[in-house]
Parts: sequence; C-alpha cells; structure tokens
Amino acid sequence: MGTPEFPDLGKHCSVEDCKQIDFLPFTCDRCRLVFCLEHRSYIKHSCPKADKKDVTVVICPLCAKGVHLIPDEDPNITWETHVNTECDPSNYDKVTKKKKCPVPGCREVLTFSNTIKCRDCTIDHCLKHRFGPDHNCPGPKKPDSGFPFMGLLSRSRKEESKPNRAPATSSTNWATSFRNAASTVRATAEASMTKLSSELSQKWQIARDGAGLSGSSSSSSNGSTAQVEECPQCGAKFSSVTTLVEHVEKVHERNNQSRVFKMSIDVCPRCSKGFCDPVALVEHVERDHCGTSKA
Repeated sequence: MGTPEFPDLGKHCSVEDCKQIDFLPFTCDRCRLVFCLEHRSYIKHSCPKADKKDVTVVICPLCAKGVHLIPDEDPNITWETHVNTECDPSNYDKVTKKKKCPVPGCREVLTFSNTIKCRDCTIDHCLKHRFGPDHNCPGPKKPDSGFPFMGLLSRSRKEESKPNRAPATSSTNWATSFRNAASTVRATAEASMTKLSSELSQKWQIARDGAGLSGSSSSSSNGSTAQVEECPQCGAKFSSVTTLVEHVEKVHERNNQSRVFKMSIDVCPRCSKGFCDPVALVEHVERDHCGTSKA
C-alpha cells in the first residue's frame, strides 16, 4: 500500500466485498469508516448509524410549514409539539395562495423578478401587462380641487401645452382669467358688505325710533309695567331700548364686521406664499414668476 516516497498514501475500502485501494478515500461522518468513491454514501455501505442523520420533513396541512421529524423520537410526539407551539393556520393562505396579476384572464404568479408596479395606479402587474393600455390603467389620481382657482390653472397648462401658441400668449391669457376671477370675488364681497351695512343701519334707526317712543310713553304711564324689548337678530329681551341699542352695538355689529372681513387666503402655486386678496396674488405671479404658474 502506498509508494516508497509516500508509504501511507491511500486506504482500502471497508466494504468486505470491495477492499479497493483508494488514494482519495472518504470517511463516513457517522460510522467513521473509510470507503471508496462507489461506497461513500450511507445506502451503499449500509451505515448502521445513518438514521441519526436522516432528514425527514412533513408538511403541516394546517399551516403549510415543514415539520422536521426527530430520528429517535416518536413522530406523534413531534407532531403534537408542533401543533401546540408553532402551528399558525393563518400562514396557510400566505403560502398556498400566491399573488397573481390582477388583469382578468392572466394567471401569472407575481414574484420578485417579474413584478412591475404601475407608476400611475400603483398596482403590481406582471411583465406582460406592465404598460397602462395593457391593464386598462385608470391613470393617476386627480388633484385636489380645494384650491379655488385650480380650474384656471389646469386650463392654462393645457393652453401652454399646445404647440401652435407662444408661451407669452398663454401666460397673458392665464393672468387675464385669474384677474377676472379675482375681481368677481372682490365685487361679491363688497356687495355683501354693503348689503349688511344697510341692514344694520335700518335696524339701528328702528331701535333709536323705538327708544324715542319709549321715552315719551314712559312719562305718560307712571305705574304701568315697562315694555320688554326684543333683539331682532338673536331674540334676546331687554327692559329698555337703551340696553337693546348697546347690545346691538357691542355684540351683533362687531360680530358682523369680523365675519365680513374674514376672507380666505389664496396660495401661490409656485412659492406657496399666501395672499388675502386674489388681485395681489395675480400681481405677485406676474411680477415674481414672470406671469406663469407652472412649477
């Protein structure tokens, strides 16, 4: 066995019917015997300790997880331990029901390598239906219409996108439309303030006339019961007209003025600067942003 230069080189196979010398022998990790290439596996040399290395996995029908059966343990005990400790039935749907492409008629299972998220509808699709027309994409969500002049901005952007018009013309049209809308808002607010002021003046005059009549009638009726005055706006009752007049001046007139001058703040679509007056917003856009609202 071996050579004069390497006397310990090579070993004989431990199988009785083989005994072949092998210069690159294999040592079994269970029985620690030496075998040739042909008899290196557990089955080929009938290893008596191979059961301890046996790996048997049973798929649980409840949670779809693999249960490793221990060689020296009863399988029923191993199964009962799994059911009582780590079995989770909610995991069954995650394992068995794979995510598929939402396009009707497509059965492609979505995996890490073939999943594309549409940037418009943000829904995962397969590679075949990744484009919008292929999966009938509804498009991106519409912008919030809370901004009072969003319609004017959208119309100006459409006009700017047309090739047959110059940018200066579209900018001028946008500014003109914006100024007209702002003037309409201001005119409406001024008309409301004028109407409210006239109503307050009429009620104030009625209250003063009632105060004069009350003064003259009080001198004629000395022992009679005083007349109860009622506020025409809130219905509050007062013993004298003077008190009613003071109540109207302190409460209703002040509240009406604060309600009249409470106006909404419009925001510049480019620099997010707020303006109480829409006309001032238009002038700001024309002066600081060259008359365009495009970011």
